[in-house]
Amino acid sequence: MNFIKLGNSDLKVSRICMGCMGFGDPTNGMHTWTLPEEESIEIIKNGLDNGINFFDTAIGYQNGTSEQYLGKAIRENASREDVVVATKFLPRSEEDIKNNVTGQQHIRNMVEKSLSNLGLDYIDLYIYHIWDYNTPLYDILEGLNEAVEDGKVKYIGISNCFAWQLAKANALAEAEGFNKFISIQGHYNLIFREEEREMIPLCKTDNIATTPYSSLASGRLSRLPGGQSKRMKEDFYADLKYKSSEMHDMEIIKRVDEIAGNYDVSMTEVSLAWLLAKVTSPIVGATKIHHVEGAVNSVDLKLTSDDIGYLEEPYVAHELVGVMADNRVSASDNEKVWQKHTKNKI
Repeated sequence: MNFIKLGNSDLKVSRICMGCMGFGDPTNGMHTWTLPEEESIEIIKNGLDNGINFFDTAIGYQNGTSEQYLGKAIRENASREDVVVATKFLPRSEEDIKNNVTGQQHIRNMVEKSLSNLGLDYIDLYIYHIWDYNTPLYDILEGLNEAVEDGKVKYIGISNCFAWQLAKANALAEAEGFNKFISIQGHYNLIFREEEREMIPLCKTDNIATTPYSSLASGRLSRLPGGQSKRMKEDFYADLKYKSSEMHDMEIIKRVDEIAGNYDVSMTEVSLAWLLAKVTSPIVGATKIHHVEGAVNSVDLKLTSDDIGYLEEPYVAHELVGVMADNRVSASDNEKVWQKHTKNKI
């Protein structure tokens, strides 16, 4: 395993981040394909044994049981200082808003609940999961800054936002003397490259770490079309993300398979090797031991510039779906929210 500094931080992370969305009580949440405790801990331990020290979860994954399983695995199998734990918090709920829970108090509540779930004293990277158009950005940043100053969080990151939102947030944080976002977790892989338009250039300019999710496009980049995993059969959102572009994506998937044959490696290794040439540390979900092995092996595969060009050549623009499509609709009201709640500081 190789390691890299996580953007503007002193965190040294493995080039592969293990995504923990597949861990959690399958009877206690949105999904039935997640792994129960014993199986989850086995996968996490295997990742640790293979040099992975970077793990990403969220309070919203299976009602917090993903956090619980990850925390238990770390406590039982690793030294806390050797592991980098990232987790994410959700926007204020309608009930929070009705009860006048401020953005700052909401973050305090979320941090405490995640620390309790994890059974840990601090979170290395605390991530703003989904842009909250109903909560002033100033309040979000102040709440996150308080969590860092209190020693409960080391660094903050953001997920599912546009480049202009990240730029504005960090500009406000700098103006106020708050901690800035040091990482972005967006949707990026070989068949969904829209982040290259604005987000990737911003991150390169400001040394913001890129830790994309859906690194294998929900399994599409790890196998030729045919059999489906339980997740691919049951996860409507994962299916939605690529449904409209299947015909265009197929040529890229075929080329992944071709290059995998040339190198005598798996499609997973080729897809992740391409991504590793672009980002800091891709998030790779694992629900089987061979998922971990493929991810770890990808770190040693170096594609040539010709390989990369061949894989990229068939790409066509993709429409936004899911959370980011919702953000595009909500963004029309964002400037009003910005002017009202940032006190015109910048």
